[in-house]
Amino acid sequence: MKSLLIQGGRVIDPASKFDAVADVLIRNGRIEAVGVGLKAEGVEVLDATGAIVAPGFIDMHVHLREPGIEHAETIESGSRAAAAGGFTSICCMPNTLPTNDSATVTSYIVQRAREVAAVNVFPIGAITKGSKGEELAAIGSMREAGIVAISDDGRPVMNARVMRRAMELARSLDIPVIDHCEDLNLSAGGDMNEGPESVRLGLRGIPSASEDVMVARDLLLAELTGASYHVAHLSTKRSMAMVTFAKSKGIRVSCEVTPHHFAITDQELCAYDSNYKMKPPLRRSDDVEAIIEGIVDGTVDAIATDHAPHPGDEKMQEFERCPFGITGLETAIGLSLSELVHTGRITVGRMVELFTTGPARVMRLNRGTLAPGAPGDVTVFDLTTEWTFDVRQSQSKSRNSPFSGRRFIGGQVATVVGGGIVWKRE
Repeated sequence: MKSLLIQGGRVIDPASKFDAVADVLIRNGRIEAVGVGLKAEGVEVLDATGAIVAPGFIDMHVHLREPGIEHAETIESGSRAAAAGGFTSICCMPNTLPTNDSATVTSYIVQRAREVAAVNVFPIGAITKGSKGEELAAIGSMREAGIVAISDDGRPVMNARVMRRAMELARSLDIPVIDHCEDLNLSAGGDMNEGPESVRLGLRGIPSASEDVMVARDLLLAELTGASYHVAHLSTKRSMAMVTFAKSKGIRVSCEVTPHHFAITDQELCAYDSNYKMKPPLRRSDDVEAIIEGIVDGTVDAIATDHAPHPGDEKMQEFERCPFGITGLETAIGLSLSELVHTGRITVGRMVELFTTGPARVMRLNRGTLAPGAPGDVTVFDLTTEWTFDVRQSQSKSRNSPFSGRRFIGGQVATVVGGGIVWKRE
């Protein structure tokens, strides 16, 4: 538990509706005060003049791969990448080996994170045993062990009856159900978004309808059960329209979008670069515009990275054979600034909200604010520093990013967890 005085930055705390140049004092790991001209003896000082000082950013969709797939990522390396990306808390998906479908695996992740993680790590448990979609996992005991949500992530629950039971149980435990919305029968064999670009490139297509029909089904089940339902990495205009409509009808639904889905389109695939292969696939420009509109109008609750590391010998194969997924922790702030803030689509305050109060609310985390007594987690970033992302310098064990070599204006400056500086830009 450390103490720190952050001086002279523009403090933006959407939860407290605070936006002014001020100081932030963290003592013994918790926020003690936010105000002008704060003084403190015997504490470390961080000069944030000219920068934005925000509550610690939360990424609610990360793959840490441990246990079982440590050659791609570990809790230690993934948390270092999170710190380098400006995130103070991350929620890790259950697709590990073995799957996080029991209290034993959950407890391992919690304990391992306490030992080696640079940031706060919150595990997400599987909906079904082995994420096979057939039989509910030990959700109650996992909840006691520390999970904050349930999801089968990349292996969506195709059986509507199983999903209904999962939602009913999740409602009784007051945790959200997160679904990777994909009808596997519609998307089977696909490599990229179905459309003119897939025809031109001769690649098998994944229709946007494969996402849309699952979002529609899950919204009906959420209405039926009263569960808190969250759409992971929403990527199509029809899905966005359905979530907007469901919210207007009072259904307990939330959604996230990823930086790569609002930053690039399927037209970027001209070089058959496997670093552009992800699920959901990169969509058409009208889908990208719908995602940005959802961010602007408030439909979108959070920006999440879907950080999905894969080692080079797996990812750098032929496009049709390589796995889906890209890393994203270290480029999320830069992409959000360049595509949303610097273009005038949203304010920097709205961006902060999408990384703090939004995910904290969805995941029921006591974080995302600088109110006195809150955990001393702070993200410091600026709007003007020019920097280039070099994937070879990434803190992640994997290098599968389409953004290596991209130049950004504005980005993360320092990451503070529990009052301690865990990363700072050189």
